[in-house]
Amino acid sequence: MALLQRIAIVGVGLIGASMARAAREYGAAQSVALYDLSPGVRDRARALGLGEVFDEIGAAVADADLVVFATPVGAMGAAMQAAAPWLKPGAIVTDVGSVKQAVVAAIGPHLPPGVVFVPGHPLAGTEHSGPDAGFAQLFQNRWFIATPIGDSRAEQDASQKLAAFWQTLGARTETMTPERHDVVLAVVSHLPHLIAFNIVAMAEDLETVTESEVVKYSASGFRDFTRIAASDPTMWRDVFLNNRDAVLEVLGRFSEDLSALQRAIRWGEGDKLYDLFDRARRMRREVIDAGQDTAAPNFGRDQER
Repeated sequence: MALLQRIAIVGVGLIGASMARAAREYGAAQSVALYDLSPGVRDRARALGLGEVFDEIGAAVADADLVVFATPVGAMGAAMQAAAPWLKPGAIVTDVGSVKQAVVAAIGPHLPPGVVFVPGHPLAGTEHSGPDAGFAQLFQNRWFIATPIGDSRAEQDASQKLAAFWQTLGARTETMTPERHDVVLAVVSHLPHLIAFNIVAMAEDLETVTESEVVKYSASGFRDFTRIAASDPTMWRDVFLNNRDAVLEVLGRFSEDLSALQRAIRWGEGDKLYDLFDRARRMRREVIDAGQDTAAPNFGRDQER
């Protein structure tokens, strides 16, 4: 028997499409309703058989036990406003945005009585986007972080149901405040993406080497940056604009440390460089020990030709 009778997913990109596939494959929902603002995306979702696709957001969310907003962060407020009149009493609303305080501020004012909002964020993804990129196994052994904003009985029950839903999709679940989430993600996700975008753009603009040389001789380090930098630009634009304070705080610390590293290189301070690199290597071991990556040679990728 399915965990939920009906779920509705608003936004059919990588995460939305993967949720639709996983919900049916693992028995998390009896039926999946889908809506996307783009007619082309809706047509593609139909062609892929991801679920019952609707041309109006109201028809998609009506009668849903769980409504998931999987749009870019900047679009969630408008999507929630459009969906609100159609939500049934007792429905649970959640999201998958990688910023939480801004999403709470955008969705909260439009929440109708009798509907419970539990913000959330699955820490899963690839550099690909769109409905074709979705696959059911995306959330296996990944973290889903819930950031509940209240502690009423209804909110506690909704949080438990949401955790059970994501566990059925294969995810591990954790809870923290929206404020804590935004700082943690600024460190582990947002700043690394910002650095990758900047390094790849810098390489393209660098006048001392040609773009063709950068592409032809890409070593593994730069290649990995290009994978991160291939992420959806709309999503990441919204992330940085909506998590501005936390990102700027972490970026300031990074800039200070980078300046210290620059001085160590300039003055030949090998001990300082070694200590920094050794600390970083220990962190890599901790990531592997925590099951967040593989220790296989070349990070588990096929060997280069």
